[in-house]
Amino acid sequence: MCVILIKQSDKQLSKTILRTSSKINPHGLGIVWLDTYETTYHKSSAWKTLVTDRPFIAHFRYATKGMVNKANTHPFICGKNTDELLMHNGTIPNIGTDAKSDSRMLAEYLGDMPRHSWAEELAEYDSRFVTINTRTRTFQIYNKELWTKQADVWYSKDNVIKNSLVAVYGTLKKGNNNYYHYLRNETFVGKGTTTMKYPMIVPGLPYVIDKPGKGHHIDIDLFAVSETAMKSLDMLEGHPTHYKRREITVLVKGKVYKAWLYFGQNQEYKGKHLHSTYEKQYPKFTLRGNSSYADWSKPTYTPPWRLEMETESVEHDTPCFEKTYDNSTHYCPDCGQATEEDPYSLEWWCHSCQKFETEEVMNQFKF
Repeated sequence: MCVILIKQSDKQLSKTILRTSSKINPHGLGIVWLDTYETTYHKSSAWKTLVTDRPFIAHFRYATKGMVNKANTHPFICGKNTDELLMHNGTIPNIGTDAKSDSRMLAEYLGDMPRHSWAEELAEYDSRFVTINTRTRTFQIYNKELWTKQADVWYSKDNVIKNSLVAVYGTLKKGNNNYYHYLRNETFVGKGTTTMKYPMIVPGLPYVIDKPGKGHHIDIDLFAVSETAMKSLDMLEGHPTHYKRREITVLVKGKVYKAWLYFGQNQEYKGKHLHSTYEKQYPKFTLRGNSSYADWSKPTYTPPWRLEMETESVEHDTPCFEKTYDNSTHYCPDCGQATEEDPYSLEWWCHSCQKFETEEVMNQFKF
């Protein structure tokens, strides 16, 4: 739910951090430039605007309440206090409408309150705030204990800071189910292999056993992840009881990286078939209908709503999957759900995948 970045020095911010901020918060970018205290508004995809020596406070929005448009892009004027601006990361219960965001309404409420009472009011919420006074050219951070400061930059959330590398080999690989739950918003570095051989068994879920020199070089996907994501992965893998992570070396695109890998615990591999890769097995499908769709660039998996299941053991009088499409509607190329046009960004938003696609991409996949 959004991120606020406060950079006061002339040192440029990492492009990876800015790109990640845009990717996971695609609903608008607002910037207060701290050298002039001018405010500018952009699409989140304009993150390269922040690759600069200039100091700034930037807000990337992830919409939870209110339309995706310029009016709901931070910062907001605080009601009658036209010199005061508000940026917010979090949600405010019981306010906000389908048209107007909770942050925008809170800014209006603050404008009707005495300025000295703002700190007490904002402390009531489990959110991060910053107010900017364009007349005095000052700003104030609220609920500072919820923020992260790294290399003289303040972050309202640390999920855009990718400090760790993790090599995954099972259901977390791109295209598998846990990837979409845990890693889709992290930075994919590339595909590769472990530099050493390890035994991997697949009794259902895959387990790499911490016995270097045995088995095969294991195929992995390498991700740069935030501290928050790493904690989630530890919980998923049952670290250190079910799986235990240890730093190893992996080879990706000709370069060696040190990365965490989760090793299965209490698993016996002797006498079992050892694998070098894990590929989730999906039902066999054949394409149906629009022949141009058969030329679609290879997806990681084939969405079943576009397809008819092919089976050799069971005969069907009717297709297993059928769906009628309105040719005037834009459908998400990843999940197949109808998308909604955003009049501000002029792109198409998929509520299921939580991402934008351009008009050019969407037109390639119209039925």
